[in-house]
Amino acid sequence: MVQRFIVGLICLAGWLSPLASFSAEPCPAVPAPGAVTALVERLAEWDDAYYRRGESAVSDDVYDQARARLENWRRCHPERVPAAPVPQYPRGEAAHPVAQTGLEKLPDVAAVGRWMSRRDDVWIQPKVDGVAVTLVYAQGELERAISRGDGMTGQDWTERVRRLPSVPARLPEAYDAVLQGELYLRRDAHVQAEVGDAGARARVIGLMARDALSVAEAAEVGLFVWEWPDGPAALPARLEGLAALGFADTVAFTHPVADLASVEQWRDAWFRSPLPFATDGIVLRQASRPAGARWEAEPPAWAVAWKHAPRETMAEVRGVEFRIGRTGRVTPLLHLHPVALEGRTVRRVSAVSLARWRELDIRPGDQVVIALAGLTIPRLEGVAWRSPERVVVEAPDAEAYHALSCLQVMPGCEGQFLERLAWLSGPEALGLSGVGQGTWRALIEADLVETLLDWLALDERTLRSAHGVGEVRASALATTFDAARAAPFSRWLQALGAPPGIEAALPADWATLSEYDHQDWVALDGVGPGRAAAMAEFFAHPEIQRLASWLAVHGVVGFGG
Repeated sequence: MVQRFIVGLICLAGWLSPLASFSAEPCPAVPAPGAVTALVERLAEWDDAYYRRGESAVSDDVYDQARARLENWRRCHPERVPAAPVPQYPRGEAAHPVAQTGLEKLPDVAAVGRWMSRRDDVWIQPKVDGVAVTLVYAQGELERAISRGDGMTGQDWTERVRRLPSVPARLPEAYDAVLQGELYLRRDAHVQAEVGDAGARARVIGLMARDALSVAEAAEVGLFVWEWPDGPAALPARLEGLAALGFADTVAFTHPVADLASVEQWRDAWFRSPLPFATDGIVLRQASRPAGARWEAEPPAWAVAWKHAPRETMAEVRGVEFRIGRTGRVTPLLHLHPVALEGRTVRRVSAVSLARWRELDIRPGDQVVIALAGLTIPRLEGVAWRSPERVVVEAPDAEAYHALSCLQVMPGCEGQFLERLAWLSGPEALGLSGVGQGTWRALIEADLVETLLDWLALDERTLRSAHGVGEVRASALATTFDAARAAPFSRWLQALGAPPGIEAALPADWATLSEYDHQDWVALDGVGPGRAAAMAEFFAHPEIQRLASWLAVHGVVGFGG
């Protein structure tokens, strides 16, 4: 069901919605005028894209959160914040014979329990994530198909819908019937918990906005009929009738629920099980409802929705940090005001690359959209809107960092050098048990480590001079560092940061490898020209050669010791 229309109708009609539940939130400080203007303008842009151009610029989750934020600002500071803009619905040329009602969205399980406690004979359906449509049949022939529009009128989609194989052009019986349902993107074993909507609804919106559909494109669109307004009064009879008319999915996905536990079980099952469509929650319906002639374009009392937890949320950026990795890659990290998402608290998110950060132009104060990749890792989806105050953020020079930069402590190298040491002691290299970034940071701050291998010369007494390294810890570190000398030659090459593929040259010692030229490297299996150049540069680098000599002095096998 097209939720954005529902939100607009709720705002117009004054019905209870998730926006109302936001009023329980504590009042924030007075927002800056520029922030209010930016949010109002962005909401207007999103509404215009959605209602006039059929484009979904953001998810319903983000749209609802943005609108709720403005409503909360307005509630707390009415003299400073204007009312949320009312969506401007395009006037459709086709009138719905029965109004499309939309649904009130219950915010939580407690609200669902209260709604059910006042009703008997409740049934549940998945809330199919697509676009709503009205189908009008006359004597069994498809006469009209109307987009949702404002619930009273919509666009005439008849010619488009006639191309869809999922929508029967002729019913098995010569009924006059009005059907309301959802055009959805067909999916093969779609699991909502794993992939979310995966752009399913946006795809359907795009397809239905086209003047022409290919056979393959038309086959992508399915139909789920969720109401038969002029059908039998009793829900079981309506389901039986829909099955006879060929709409078997409605029967398969409509079940009676006697209590809240049953609702939660169906909701969780549909969220985690393979389905032929994307869903964004569940719908609860009373078996009895008024005749269609009495319906209005506003959420009714006899049906509600309970959506899944948002898969995306907005977060305000409070700072931008640039982390430089072992190989010199610069990764912008956005520090966020904490937000809750799917049971997790998110405080930071990667902007992936310097190029993407610059493209998105993210500064402190901006509102970004965050999702969870695989339900575990925060992922930056984009910018919701930008703060009008553009804070200056100085980014590092990416050209200054590369695979052979920062092999020792120097200004601007703190981050990469620490990452090099963490790699050196990690499982891919020497595997120094109990030695991580905290240990290395303490040794650097004590001026005991300035190059990649200074730690080899540290004894127990010297280690105790580092802050936080006591007698027991110093003894353990001295033992670990001394044992590292016996590590295999290949592990030491990894510790020094040799390019990937060095295994192709082994077994060979440092003296042999340092004599290889570009052609020697290219001659090895699996080593192409680019990697060969990196190998030659690595073994010729003066600091790498000095470190190799240091290892020879300390008797490390393979380096001349």
